[in-house]
Amino acid sequence: MKRCPTCNRIETDDALVFCRADGTALISDSGPVGAEAGTVKFSSGAVSSEIETSVLPHTSTAPAINRATGPTTVLPAQHTQGSTRELSKPNRRKAVLVVTLLITAVVALAIVVGGYFYYSRKSNTAIQSIAVLPFENHSGSSDTDYLSDGLTDSLIFRFSQLPNLKVSPTSSVMRYKGTGKDVSDIARELDVDGVLSGRLTQIGDNLSISVQLIDARTKKVVWAEQYDRKMADLLATQREIAATLTQKMQLRLAGDEKGITKKYTSSNEAYQLYLKGRYHWSKRTKDDLNKSVESFKQAIDLDPNFALAYVGMAEAYNSMAKDPEVAPKDAVPFAKSAATRALQIDPALAEGHSALADALAIYDWNWTDSEREFKKAIELDPNVGYIHIAYSGSFLSAANRPDDAIREAERGVELEPLSLINNAVLASAYVLGRQYDRGAAQAQKTIDLDPNFYLGKVWLGLAYVANGKYEDAIAVSRDVPESAMSGNALFVTALAYARSGRRTEAEQTIAKIRELGKTRYVRTYCIAWAYAALGDKDKAFAELERSFEDKDAYLSRARIDPFMDPLRDDPRFSALMTRIGLTQ
Repeated sequence: MKRCPTCNRIETDDALVFCRADGTALISDSGPVGAEAGTVKFSSGAVSSEIETSVLPHTSTAPAINRATGPTTVLPAQHTQGSTRELSKPNRRKAVLVVTLLITAVVALAIVVGGYFYYSRKSNTAIQSIAVLPFENHSGSSDTDYLSDGLTDSLIFRFSQLPNLKVSPTSSVMRYKGTGKDVSDIARELDVDGVLSGRLTQIGDNLSISVQLIDARTKKVVWAEQYDRKMADLLATQREIAATLTQKMQLRLAGDEKGITKKYTSSNEAYQLYLKGRYHWSKRTKDDLNKSVESFKQAIDLDPNFALAYVGMAEAYNSMAKDPEVAPKDAVPFAKSAATRALQIDPALAEGHSALADALAIYDWNWTDSEREFKKAIELDPNVGYIHIAYSGSFLSAANRPDDAIREAERGVELEPLSLINNAVLASAYVLGRQYDRGAAQAQKTIDLDPNFYLGKVWLGLAYVANGKYEDAIAVSRDVPESAMSGNALFVTALAYARSGRRTEAEQTIAKIRELGKTRYVRTYCIAWAYAALGDKDKAFAELERSFEDKDAYLSRARIDPFMDPLRDDPRFSALMTRIGLTQ
């Protein structure tokens, strides 16, 4: 038996030369270990000559432990007489070193393991935002664009129903149609995690759809598939693509998964007609609006319970009256009827509530019910940009709440930053809110998006008039064809001439507007602008009376319209506002 003279460690293996604890040369210790012979002085108090090295309790009756293999501890054992032992300074230093090394190892291991799981988890993070790029039409004919564009719009619509997914709106992605731009660049510009692209080919009754989803963060294809189906399977295929993509994006669906699996119609032909209607409605020209209504009507004939088709019809009719293309009385009642029917079929359609609210505001002047329906629409789906736009222009302006109107219009543009109509309505909200410089800047942004979009130039011209830049307003108006949307550019020109004191030119322009009115509807409300600026109040109120009889969508704006200021102190003005349910 050997003992370490430094730490008093006992080693039973006679082959050992040095102490395993501190490397000190061992000395022979073969004498009896007793209470007297084996006792050494160590600080204060008696300590057993055999240091207890086991993690188990050490008693005189415990079985002998093989010290060559038994686990050891660097902590001193308690003496049976309650005395306190201390380790020698060299041993304490070694104990601290061992503990430090152990802590360092544990921390390092934690970092490695944590990093592994973090990056593993990060690489599999769910796609929380997506852009559905316009599907490429490889059918060889633009006549089938409604299929490729319609499939794009339909997938966007379905994904937008998911509460935990940000989806780039149709107006934002359509600018990439046919550009061939790199997916990574598109994802960066739209600030999305994933990009869905695809192509569609129709040959006779056969339909081929290929789709791929790319995680823009890793530039890897998450999923790709090709569907070879019959045209009759288009609707089911679209739902299948949406459901599969949701799984691949690792999204957690809400409740009944209505946004993905909900069936709005079982008729594939009706669904294709609905896509045609949406396609033409987005164009906003007179011919396209008529085509959109006709497509929605045909879809409804095939499936009288197709709620989305009714909503599409309602929005198209409201657009006709607000642009306007036809007299309000020939459009808005149909919009109201279609929206009401859509909500009878599906009370949870946000766009249905919005379309009804729009009609109630611009035609019925039913402000209480209109506000209720707008608020319901936003509650059901706060992420539809056009709902905020309609709420701003049709209700909040009439309610003399310009700040709220601006805020809602800004929200609409935030949700759909590339929507031409949304940008134009925001410009109008600034002008009606008497923020003319911001109105001009916003109108210019609209023009920059599409120089051919006439409403951008109309509101730029009006902002110039409000700022006293009459020649600039006239110059901008000349860029708009006189046939565009019932001569709106002529209204701006007449107003600019009148405000600048050029009566003859103003009256000549009014004469052109009246001539135009012989073959189409014209907004007499805007003729009242010019007469008010000329100081001809009687003529101005005569035009406003015609506007009242027509139930003109613009009449309710008179309450905050800066171009109506010359008439505002006339008792006839407040009486007119009272007749449409508004007060000064």
